[in-house]
Amino acid sequence: MNTRHVSSGAAAALAAALLLSACGTEAGFEDTSKSGGGNEVISRFSPDERKPLRDISGTTLEGKPLDLADYKGKVVVVNIWGSNCGPCRAEAPNLAKVAKDTEAEGVRFVGINTRDPSREAALRFEEEYGVPYPSLYDQMGRIVLRFPRGSVNPQAIPSTVFLDRSGRLAARALAPLSERDLRAVLRPLVAEKKTA
Repeated sequence: MNTRHVSSGAAAALAAALLLSACGTEAGFEDTSKSGGGNEVISRFSPDERKPLRDISGTTLEGKPLDLADYKGKVVVVNIWGSNCGPCRAEAPNLAKVAKDTEAEGVRFVGINTRDPSREAALRFEEEYGVPYPSLYDQMGRIVLRFPRGSVNPQAIPSTVFLDRSGRLAARALAPLSERDLRAVLRPLVAEKKTA
């Protein structure tokens, strides 16, 4: 018996199970922009609590290089998603709309597509939802592991982190976000001045 073959098969099955378990269902998603409710899964950090990110860079779904360091001076929203994730699909229109609406205010959105078996599925997702911003392709989940310890759960998607103009982690959400949620987090960050 080839134990290496069994181990790699078991690892693939485990990865698939984690992807499915990490992504809830759309039934659990509440669009607070319509309901008027609040999203208690958003954590905000005061300026003195914020941690800088390590190198978050790689290749986009289109095969182009992308480095978050190039966005310093901008407020950046980083959304971690997968094309087979129901909650990711639920929030995609909200992300696309707010990305377009806030670009003139110096806000930039970047996706990290994680654990998708192929770029093609991810590109179809972006086309379907009119995603106007680039996404890093992180098939093995390595880029996500570069975030500060405890800031995101590599097995939980969707997750979204918000960076201030100095490139520091200012807020995070470990659940799908409504348009209202996104705007509520971005408004004070856009108003902040860049610090050294």
